[in-house]
This record gives sequence, structure tokens and C-alpha cells, in this order.
Amino acid sequence: MTNDERREKGLAYFADEEIYGQLAECRKRLKVVNELDRWEYDKINLAMKDVIPNSEKLFIVPPFYCEFGTRIKLGNNFYANYNCVILDVAPVTIGENCMFGPNVSIYTAGHPVHPKTRNTGYEYGKPITIGDNCWIGGSVTITPGVTIGDNVVIGAGSVVTRDIPDNVVAVGNPCRVIREITDKDRRYLHKDELIDDEIWDKIKDDV
Repeated sequence: MTNDERREKGLAYFADEEIYGQLAECRKRLKVVNELDRWEYDKINLAMKDVIPNSEKLFIVPPFYCEFGTRIKLGNNFYANYNCVILDVAPVTIGENCMFGPNVSIYTAGHPVHPKTRNTGYEYGKPITIGDNCWIGGSVTITPGVTIGDNVVIGAGSVVTRDIPDNVVAVGNPCRVIREITDKDRRYLHKDELIDDEIWDKIKDDV
């Protein structure tokens, strides 16, 4: 198998000229995105479609970084704030209506633990999946092979090293579930603060 084929199968692979060529093409497209003025929203989102073809309606605030782009699949209504990094050596699948705070990092790429094996230059990638309606807080890191369920909130600064089930809030390093999300949460804005009457009257029939 070629190194590209090995990478596609999640096996040990070496970044050769073919793979470096793919990286270079992605970085050329990213350069266009990251050099646009931050208020040129339509131009940014159009340019991002060249980086991540497998995407629907998206809104990304540059700078944004990824390895290949073609291995990322985004559901409808994806939002990412400043400095999002997705190392898509393996597939990254993100569901609909997901929001990322600033400095979120998704790493499918990994290297052997033993230094002599690592120094050979061989590496690997393991897929990451995030479900629908997830909010990933600022400066969260998600490590290779993790699956996050639907309707999940990951607290800011967390390091996600294991799977997270549906309908929970999870925080920490390593990230752990701290509670379930229930219907009682519908009207809460922040901690114990309720959404005020003016806004609640506008949205209550939709939530």
C-alpha cells in the first residue's frame, strides 16, 4: 500500500511527497481564507467551501487551520470562533448546529509512545466524531479516536480523551461528565440566571 492508502485505513503511515503535496494544496486554500478581512463574512464562508467541500451552511471566524480539509465533514449551521485547529489526518465528522468557542483543537493525528518508534517518522490518525447540537467551549482539546454524542456541552479548557454520551455537560482534564441536560435547563441563560421575560416570550414556542 502507498502511505496515502495506509493513512486512509488508519494504519501507520509516513508523510511522503504525495502527502506533503496534499498538505501544500490545503495550505494554499487556507491562505486565502486567513488573509481575508474578518468582516468579509460572505467571502470567508465561500473560501471555506474550497477548504472543506463536505460542508453545508457554515460560519467560521479566521484564522482557521486544518491539514487536508477533504477529511472533514460538517453538518448544517456550523460555527467556529477564532483559532480553530482541526488536524484531519483521519476523518472528522461534525453534526448539525454545532458551535465552537475560540481556540478549539481537534487532533486525529498521533505518534507512537516509545521514542525510538516515534523517531522513525511513522504516525497514525484515528477518527473523531461530534454529534448534533453540540457546544464545544473555548480552548477545548479533543484527542484521537473520541466520539462525542448529541446535545453535549463541553466546558471551556477541557481535554477530551474518552467518549462522551448524549445530553450531558462534561468538563475537566481529563474531561468527565458532571451532569445530564434536562428540560429544566430550557429557560436558563447562565448558571442560575433565567432568560428574561422579553426574550423568553419570543423564543418559548421554539425551545
